[in-house]
Amino acid sequence: MAKITAIIDIGSNSARMAIFEKTSHLGFHLLYETKSRVRISESTYAHNGYLQPKPMERAVCALKDFLWIAKLHKARKILCVATSAVRDAPNKAEFLKLARNIGLKIKIISGEQEAYFGALSASNLLPYNSGITIDIGGGSTECALIENQKIIDKISLDIGTIRLKELFFDKGDLEGAKEFVQNALSKLPSHFLHQRVFGIGGTARALSKTIQKHIKYPIDTLHAFEYDFLAHADLFHSIYTAKPSDLPSLGIKEDRIDSIQGGALIFHLSLLRFGTKNVVTSGVGVREGVFLKDILRSENGHFPPNFNPSVRNLKDRFLKNTARSNIQKLLAMHLFTAQEHLSLIPEYFKMHLSIAAELCNIGIALNFYEKGDHGDYILLNALNYGFTHQDRLLIATLVRFSGKKIPELLPLMELLPSLQTIKILSFFIGIAEILSQNQNPKEFHFTIENTILFIAHPCISYLTQERLQKLNLPLPFTNITLKKL
Repeated sequence: MAKITAIIDIGSNSARMAIFEKTSHLGFHLLYETKSRVRISESTYAHNGYLQPKPMERAVCALKDFLWIAKLHKARKILCVATSAVRDAPNKAEFLKLARNIGLKIKIISGEQEAYFGALSASNLLPYNSGITIDIGGGSTECALIENQKIIDKISLDIGTIRLKELFFDKGDLEGAKEFVQNALSKLPSHFLHQRVFGIGGTARALSKTIQKHIKYPIDTLHAFEYDFLAHADLFHSIYTAKPSDLPSLGIKEDRIDSIQGGALIFHLSLLRFGTKNVVTSGVGVREGVFLKDILRSENGHFPPNFNPSVRNLKDRFLKNTARSNIQKLLAMHLFTAQEHLSLIPEYFKMHLSIAAELCNIGIALNFYEKGDHGDYILLNALNYGFTHQDRLLIATLVRFSGKKIPELLPLMELLPSLQTIKILSFFIGIAEILSQNQNPKEFHFTIENTILFIAHPCISYLTQERLQKLNLPLPFTNITLKKL
């Protein structure tokens, strides 16, 4: 597998390229991303689906630049797919030939393949393993049903933002657009019902950005942003019934004004059809799906159990001593086991403790003396895949205050668990970090009796004892007692 891979997705509205760098067998991160609003589908619906010369020329110019940028990033593999507008075009061979002339081979994917790639990315890179994906493009909308990370069914519908714009919204025919969408949605199988929907693509992201502005959401991240659908359904209705000149006042950006109304209509009516309660925004889609299909080809389409590509990638890039980080994780898990009979920490937070202990020294890559602050920033911004925003914030907070006194008022406290839970988790991470530097750290044993934490080991070093005495004890702990095995 090439270390650096470029994925190009030619949609009806935009052409996009994402460049990924592998840091290990399954660890990777996004190296670069760009897009061009070539709108290759422009005027196709007025010309029986035929791609028009000007849009094709724009697309080829953008693709030529994409190839140059991929070369600059030393991409050894370039995978390019085209979706609705190209696959439906009677003259698609003409466009494919133009692309070949600049050295690019394009694979036209079917609607079901497009739905599969979106579902593959959502099921692997979002924090939930069940739901319905909806990816609203310019010419078509793809949906997939996921249960326990398995893609159960997928479908492509001939409804999209540019299709609705040119056929209905440009003519002021909102009722015609509604009827057109409802007729398409009637083709959905009856089992496409789920309370959770994964919103993929530009429309879903634009609507999520608008909601974040309205509710003054404190984290500036779209991937895995969640909201209650019914609480914001009226906003969607306002968007597709408004005059285009009124859309900026609703929080719609300039580059989305001419396509958001059709997208909001499709999104709103689809979510009503699915019986949706919770919407999870996906920052990943077809491009990530194409990349994952390539790297997971021998993994049955999903990452191994308890494997997270972002955690792996961060360890690959920022941790020099992975043996120590693994020991810190092991010790933290032993501490978690020791408290289980007292139920000091809910089982749900075992994962957060494990990852925070493993990555608590990640900030040293930037500066040893401010490692907690740097680790907090890195984790909050780079634990991209497989975590809720609350997960990311908690792990980052634990790393920031590892072994330190935690203030009574924390930033974004409304998204965090109780302060008592945070203090105990941080206390355990601080202990794991200290003990990992003792000789033979795997020989430590822990027991908790009443309010005393007993730590036993054949030879606890002087420095270890000294550092343990400086730790702040959270309730209910009143003492740390050291014993020799």
